[in-house]
Amino acid sequence: MITKKPFNRVDRVGREILDILGAIIVKYIDLDNLGFVTFTRIHISKDLKNAKVFFSVLNPKKSIHEVNISLNKKKKAFKKYLGPQLTIKNTPDIKFYYDDTSDYESKINALLKDVN
Repeated sequence: MITKKPFNRVDRVGREILDILGAIIVKYIDLDNLGFVTFTRIHISKDLKNAKVFFSVLNPKKSIHEVNISLNKKKKAFKKYLGPQLTIKNTPDIKFYYDDTSDYESKINALLKDVN
């Protein structure tokens, strides 16, 4: 069967989870003691049982390692609020990872400035 949808199911579920997680940190879970936390991207297994959620922090109030530990300690609360809002049968297990893309971009830009 050929689908006319622009993305596969895993991508659609990933976008939905990111939207819901963003709403959860605004409404239910206070992360102000960590800094301004945003969820940047997600990788979900094909069976939709595991999700790697990548985050970034602006103006961190703790080290990135401590922020990562704090978020992973709260993953049960995130799953509690995520479950009722998802449109799939099972809620995936969430694990948080720091997204170092912006750090890498800064290093590359600094190297390019040095070359010029």
